[in-house]
Parts: sequence; structure tokens; C-alpha cells
Amino acid sequence: MEKILIIGCSGGGKSTLARKIGNILTLPVIHLDIHFWKSGWIESTDEEWIPKVKELVKQDKWVMDGNFGETIPIRVEAADTVIFLDTSRTLQLWGVFTRVLKFYGKTRPDLPEGCPERFDWAFTKWVWQYNKNNRPKILNFLTNYKDSKNIIILKNRKEMNEFARSLCR
Repeated sequence: MEKILIIGCSGGGKSTLARKIGNILTLPVIHLDIHFWKSGWIESTDEEWIPKVKELVKQDKWVMDGNFGETIPIRVEAADTVIFLDTSRTLQLWGVFTRVLKFYGKTRPDLPEGCPERFDWAFTKWVWQYNKNNRPKILNFLTNYKDSKNIIILKNRKEMNEFARSLCR
């Protein structure tokens, strides 16, 4: 495992798991949010974003976390291992709310400066609908790679922690 992609809903634990895996395997961690967002929560354009992702995946080794559905095919192709955090809505919303409480008004370590944590109803609605709208598409997409990639599906924090511990052996 030298190129590990972690995908799943916001609040599900992608960044936390990426940091754990990066520490255990001594791999650089790439948080896509740092590269996508500009100061003031300004989104990158497709013309900026897609070439940036293509450059990031060219690195020799990495643990990469982030959603950004339009670039999932690029990232899956480049990865040797894909971890999908197939978590419950409850866990996702809990993760988002606790993150907001912890970092409100401050910039998280996985975001660029000038993007302070905030509460956003539209984002909360997107998280609420993720398992209905996005999950089936991702699971279906990943079936195309079951023979060529190491696909790992983790459903809760316990499974994430057990997986991380298994890497220490």
C-alpha cells in the first residue's frame, strides 16, 4: 500500500483515518480540501482543480482523503488501495457537528488559511442525503475495480481503528 485513497461522506472520519495511516506507514498525507478551497471558502474552478488532482496523484506515495466526486475516477485509477468509509448518517452528522464545535471560527488543519470552520445548513443537508444520493453511485463505481484494486469498506469507528491497528503488525 503506497497510494491509498480514502473516500466517503464528510464527517465520516476520512481526514482522521488518513493521518493515522500516514503516521503508521510513514506516507505523506494529502488532504484535498487544502488544495480545492481558496481563502474565503472560494472553490477552485474545474480548469484549476482537475489538473491539480492529476498532478497530486503523480506523487510516488500518498494517503489522500476527500470527496470531490468529479475526480474520483482519476484518483481511483492512480491508487493501489481505496478505502470507502461507508458510515451511518448518525456518525457523519456527529462528525460534522463535533468538528464545527471544536473549530468554529478557526481554520482546521486540513483546510487552507482563510477558511474558518462554520455551520452551513446547505452542507448539513448534503450530508443528510449522502447515503441516499452518493453512496449507491460510489459502491457501484467501485465494483469496476474489485479485481484490480484493493477495495476496503469500513462502516464505523471501531472498524477504522481496527484497520489502522492491523497496519502496525
